[in-house]
Amino acid sequence: MRNFGKITIGQLVDLMAKENTETEALVYPDLELRYTYEKFQQVCNRTAKGLMKLGVQREEHIAIWATNIPQWVITQFGSAKMGAVLVPINTSYRVFELEYLLKQSDTTTLILMEGAKYVSIIYALCPELYDCSPGELKSKRLPFLKNVILIGKRRHPGMFLWDDLMQMGCETTDAQLVLRQSSLNPNDVVNMQYTSGTTGFSKGVMLTHYNLIGNACSLSECMGLTNKDRLCIPVPFFHCFGCVLGTMTCMAAGATMVPLVVFDPVKVLETIEKECCTAVHGVPTMFIMELEEMMKKEYDTSSLRTGIMAGSPCPIEVMREVVNKMGMREITITYGQTEASPGITMTRSDDSLEVRVSTVGRALPNVEEKILEASKENCVREVTT
Repeated sequence: MRNFGKITIGQLVDLMAKENTETEALVYPDLELRYTYEKFQQVCNRTAKGLMKLGVQREEHIAIWATNIPQWVITQFGSAKMGAVLVPINTSYRVFELEYLLKQSDTTTLILMEGAKYVSIIYALCPELYDCSPGELKSKRLPFLKNVILIGKRRHPGMFLWDDLMQMGCETTDAQLVLRQSSLNPNDVVNMQYTSGTTGFSKGVMLTHYNLIGNACSLSECMGLTNKDRLCIPVPFFHCFGCVLGTMTCMAAGATMVPLVVFDPVKVLETIEKECCTAVHGVPTMFIMELEEMMKKEYDTSSLRTGIMAGSPCPIEVMREVVNKMGMREITITYGQTEASPGITMTRSDDSLEVRVSTVGRALPNVEEKILEASKENCVREVTT
């Protein structure tokens, strides 16, 4: 496995741009967007400088509420470059859930996509937006929130537009960004990922540059990803599956990210065929829907080699069909949890099919495991293996 040492995500972007200048980093075929690693670095730098001009300080929390649009990926890596903490928001959140997350995370800047649902909810939470200038929000319900940035073209009271942020990026020098980025530490928190809240309200898990890069390197190694690979990412960015197993893992390998704005089995298969994707991620339900679609129409998925099936138990029969019908001969299974950045165990691309269809693999490099078993007396004892 390649050892990057202790570097930050911003430094990883710079390294990949240097090593893979003309390799495509981010591709949205339906949006006619194609960024090489060099171009992607430039856009991330401009975003980082825009956030600095906005007044965002190191370790401030920036929340993003959007589907898998290009600005999500750019914000992920741009905010990491200037030292902010990214707080992904589930796109299905309602008013009370959004209020809880923004308040509990002490978010100072919210980036959200255009759409009646998103705009109406933030105005319901912060009616003060109607009467304030952008960047000067003083919300009674969300006292920390001061900046709201809308990804769209239509102006709304109290909000910046994404284009405003990009313009601000021209008002901060490259030297200022270099100084900020060089002040960051790999052990700084860079992502606050909220769990599903099975024990009550969601909890914010604090993940560092070191956590995410290390996990992404291990995942890419298990899949055998290189800068020749192209990963179709239909899983949501707000979940670790999308923003770590997806985008971060591509960045660690210099591979190409090919996201879908929203999941659609037809679009997944069309994208794989059009972009010659060598890998695709998904939960079992996604793969089942894709297999059903392949029974209705012929798609060329011969470019596929690997990917990750995770998120819930993976039926053996589904795994076999994915291998035999979609051609994913090296598909892997990953088990993990948000607190672990998130991968814990994973099958390897060269494991036998029997191992890959009946286990969740073995521990990732540098991961320690302890197997525990609950006794009849409701105590937990260690199980030796």
